Amino acid sequence: MYRLDPRHAPAPQAVLAAGWAAAAAHLPPAPAVLAVDGPPTVDWDLLAARLARTTDTLVDLRAHYAPPAEVRRIGDTDDDPYFGSLAGNPLDDLFATLPHPTPHDGGGLVIVYGPGAALVDHDVLWYADVPKRYAEAAAAAGTPGTNLGLPAEKPDLKRLFYTDWPMLDRHRDALAPRLDAWLDVQDPQRPVWIDGPGLRATYARLARGPVRTRPYFNSTPWGGHWAQNELGFNPEARNTALGYELIAPEAGILVGTGPDAQAEVPFQLMCVLEPEAVLGADVHARFGTSFPIRFDYLDTVGGGNLSLHCHPKEPYMRERFGWPYTQHETYYMTLGGDGAKVFLGLREDADVHVFRKQVEQAATHGVPMDPEDHVHAFPAERGQLYMIPAGTPHASGAGNLVLEISATPYLYSLRFYDWLRPDADGKPRPLPYEHGFANLETGRRGEALARELVPRPRTLREGEGWREEVVGALDEMFYEVRRYALDSGAEADDDTAGRFHVLNVVEGDGVGVLTEAGDRHDLAFAETLTVPAAVGRYRLRATGDRPVRVVKALVR
Repeated sequence: MYRLDPRHAPAPQAVLAAGWAAAAAHLPPAPAVLAVDGPPTVDWDLLAARLARTTDTLVDLRAHYAPPAEVRRIGDTDDDPYFGSLAGNPLDDLFATLPHPTPHDGGGLVIVYGPGAALVDHDVLWYADVPKRYAEAAAAAGTPGTNLGLPAEKPDLKRLFYTDWPMLDRHRDALAPRLDAWLDVQDPQRPVWIDGPGLRATYARLARGPVRTRPYFNSTPWGGHWAQNELGFNPEARNTALGYELIAPEAGILVGTGPDAQAEVPFQLMCVLEPEAVLGADVHARFGTSFPIRFDYLDTVGGGNLSLHCHPKEPYMRERFGWPYTQHETYYMTLGGDGAKVFLGLREDADVHVFRKQVEQAATHGVPMDPEDHVHAFPAERGQLYMIPAGTPHASGAGNLVLEISATPYLYSLRFYDWLRPDADGKPRPLPYEHGFANLETGRRGEALARELVPRPRTLREGEGWREEVVGALDEMFYEVRRYALDSGAEADDDTAGRFHVLNVVEGDGVGVLTEAGDRHDLAFAETLTVPAAVGRYRLRATGDRPVRVVKALVR
């Protein structure tokens, strides 16, 4: 059965404490300066009130931000209303001056708290965190103080994605090797504290065995209801559109002993602290600490068509947006509805000038268009992989459950057409079609689409009751997708050979993943699992009384 809250045991030496009183019991002895750093979406006023004693001195670092006009000049400042270049600024650019608190003999602690607290001289360092999905929700709700350095202003989602998150991630990653504690405060009434050495020991342990991140779904105007009906996600939400199985910049790992004593810690920090164990030496040399493959769901079952869009080609992505690699994608059709489609690539007879004119008319005057006049529509065939190199116009049609197996960048959908559909606030959805046409791939079209982008499986190796197939590989894409087909009870062997694997059960009940070190992880239908490079040899054992199919992605 699909698990909404997959949990991993902490390292034996790790210390977990749940609740404010338990966290406060781990405050350092006075006199000392305790810095508590973290993102702006933490409830900092509550944290200070719950941690501080009457003899302690509190220093709210948010009071030391530079004036808002100066803060707004930091990071992405161009006039593009849709996208930004990733900010390279350090966090100390946010501050006019930094305080220099000094503890006094006989006095209490000095607690410096807020984003950037680690920049102040300190004796002990904690990091308080809430997952990024809370920040995105707060921005969508218009909650003031969501953006870095602007505590009194209404949120700006573009600034959050392209300025705040890159700055916060880089700052947090640099602190990880020396944190004295981590504090998960997503439940503001019951935080969970974990000691820093124990956290690092837990990451070291996780990096050497199979890891499943905590999944979640959000809602969009095109979203469907499969994940609500079949997996139990967000029954009160208007839909379940985009399912975050493994999107490394936002993914979290649940670490704990039970639902009342678990902390969600960033998957990305495992890559920072244990890069070669997770990624492998060659992948680490190529991508740094960026985990380069993501798995997510696009649920349009009972929903609508996705927007017709493409993604930036690599030079454009690097020079315009600051990512060192681009957003290649693939669609694996986990479920395809009757008559459902996948829009993919230009028709042989497509006239780009006419296409552009119709897109402009739709965007500026609300004139409907038919994308099939310009873009090929393939039947949505269950078990088929559709290759989507950067620049290829594409969309999943209504009625599908797509497992998107893609490069990690995920914030650059260059939309051409969105069916004149309003956003959640009733306004037309943004159409950054100028970016789209600047990246549109016009060379691959017509018959080449079926031949190159809708490939047939090729058997790579096989054994008793199983085979491994290559279902998608292109020279211009840095990763490939394979698939295991296992009979009931069959067992296949594999080896990471120094490069991580990502697995997902796309048909059947599931598999047991058994490592040479003795770890076992049971993976159910629709679940995703990371097998770090350090795992080496492992086996897949089909469970249940039906054949099983498991897709696998790896860097080529």
